[in-house]
Amino acid sequence: MSQISKLMIPLFVLFVIFYGLKKKIVIYDVFLEGAKEGLVTVFNIFPSIIAMVFAINIFLNSNILDFLFQFLNPLLSILNIPLNILPMALIRPISGTASLAIMNDIFIKYGPDSLSGRIASVLQGCTDTTIYVLALYFGSIKISKTRHALSTGLFADFIGILASFLIVNFFFS
Repeated sequence: MSQISKLMIPLFVLFVIFYGLKKKIVIYDVFLEGAKEGLVTVFNIFPSIIAMVFAINIFLNSNILDFLFQFLNPLLSILNIPLNILPMALIRPISGTASLAIMNDIFIKYGPDSLSGRIASVLQGCTDTTIYVLALYFGSIKISKTRHALSTGLFADFIGILASFLIVNFFFS
C-alpha cells in the first residue's frame, strides 16, 4: 500500500502530461501561466495574512485572556467547563495553527483522554477559522464589505464551541 501511495503523484503528473499532449496543449507554457497566476494570488493575499498575524500577536500578548478567564472561572466551574480550554475556544476562529498548538499543549499537560483533551478534540472539529477565512479569501478577491459573513461565521463557531462542551460533558462526564 505504501508503494502505491508513493507512486500516486508521479503517476498523476504523467497522466496530466500525456493528456495535455493528446489534446495538443503546450504544457510548459500552460504551467508557466499557472505559476504566474499563483504568484499573483500570493501577492494579493499576503497583506491580509500579515495583518491577521499582527492582530493575533497583539491579542495574545495583551493578557486580556488572563483577566477574562479569572472573571469567568466561577461560572465555568458550575458548568463543568475546564478553564484551560478557553484559550483554544477563543483563538480557534482566528487561527487554526494557533488552536492546534494550544490543543497540543492540552494533550501534553492533561492527556488526550482527559475532559480537556476530549473537549479540545471535538472543538477542533466543530469550529472553523472564520476570521482567517474572511481575511484570506475575501481579501484575495478584494471583497471589503463582508455583510453578514462575519456574524454568521462567528455564530456558527459559538454554536460549535457550545456543542463541543455539551457533547463531551454528556458522553464522558
